[in-house]
Amino acid sequence: MVTFPGSSGTRWAAPESLTTLGRRLAGELRDSPAADIVESCLTNTWTTSMGWSDGPSELPEVFVETGDIPAMWLRDSTAQVRPYLAVATDPEVGDALAGVSRRQIRCVLLDPYANAFNDGPTGAHGEPGDLPTPGDWVWERKYELDSLCAPLQLAYAIRRATGREDHLDDAFRRAAWTIVRIWRAEQSHERSPYRFIRPSGPFAGDSLPQDGRGAEVGRTGMTWSGFRPSDDRCEHGYLVPANALASASLHGLAELATSVLDDDELARESRNLADEIDAGILTHAVVEADGASVLAYEVDGLGAVLLGDDANLPSLLSLPLSGWCAPQDPLYLATRRLVLSEANPSHFSGGHASGVGSTHTPDGHVWPLAIAAAGLTGDENAAVRALETLAATTAGTGLMHESFHVDDPGRFTRDWFGWANAMFCELALELCAGGVRHLFPVHPRALPAPPGAGSGHA
Repeated sequence: MVTFPGSSGTRWAAPESLTTLGRRLAGELRDSPAADIVESCLTNTWTTSMGWSDGPSELPEVFVETGDIPAMWLRDSTAQVRPYLAVATDPEVGDALAGVSRRQIRCVLLDPYANAFNDGPTGAHGEPGDLPTPGDWVWERKYELDSLCAPLQLAYAIRRATGREDHLDDAFRRAAWTIVRIWRAEQSHERSPYRFIRPSGPFAGDSLPQDGRGAEVGRTGMTWSGFRPSDDRCEHGYLVPANALASASLHGLAELATSVLDDDELARESRNLADEIDAGILTHAVVEADGASVLAYEVDGLGAVLLGDDANLPSLLSLPLSGWCAPQDPLYLATRRLVLSEANPSHFSGGHASGVGSTHTPDGHVWPLAIAAAGLTGDENAAVRALETLAATTAGTGLMHESFHVDDPGRFTRDWFGWANAMFCELALELCAGGVRHLFPVHPRALPAPPGAGSGHA
């Protein structure tokens, strides 16, 4: 095992393998505006946001700040380090990734309903008045289904990229069972102990209705989520793209349970739960819009449907990137057309860009996350256009923002955003080096159909 640079709180210098990859990408993109910024975006999280800390065993953990907020989101930390899987055979990089995985697993075991954590039991909270009061390790306790997908996704990808299994230990097994049981419990949310109330402040609207329980839902087979990956509350309770990512993650977990953990019961339960979630999606979330069958963004199992999409991943736009379906899936293609049109309330077009925004940011703002996702799920021309649009809309900062205005990239939110930098780099990797998506779980329905099999989404 390598010795990580510096001590707790000391920023790291980028390893040679990472800077070499950045120079290679810049060389291959030399005729694109992306060439000038790809290396700085690639090394950004490593040099600004990562640091090691002692874990409960002799193996160190790695804490990954989301960027300009001193907390670690389970979702963001996985997304931020995804490009580093391209050089994970470098022992320094591989050990760092395993350290991130170990910290994520500890966070799940500390509080599986929390989305963001402190680097220790500091007692810091994003909003001090949240009820119930989060524990000292927890920065924010918004239950987001996709947050629990993130540790499963990263642990799986590390093994695929490196062959190592030391991070898939008993703590991982216990966390995996915790996740499966939470998702089982939240199929019947009316019996859930989870509540979230934000009594005051500028974000008091984040409180869930019905005294923090959330809006009424009916049982569908899907599993409930209180909040979206934007950290905004769900309107209807069953967040469809998050359920799709959960299903793909469960198939990956079943593979790990069989091949590494020697836990056939976990494998069986993971596959059964994935099947129930899929049945719920295809029964309750496929709706008609302009004469086509499309997926809704949210449903409640009682008839309410939210059509559209949000820029934050997982999204409907990113379903092939989530591993749930192939890019040519007819249901996905129809949904994609809706998402990238005026029928999506969060879609905006202007003089500098068009794409998907979010209720989390002002109208007219599109997110680099969604522009990158459109490139990663489209053809090569779409990928090239997305990369060049992103490189041309940094307002001279050389880094990705959370969002920017379609008519004026100088109007943006957040000076830099680690997750968006990573997505920009993943898009560059896809164009130049084959990308890293092949390292993540793939749902059986996303695989090519056997000869003679029918097509469609059933």
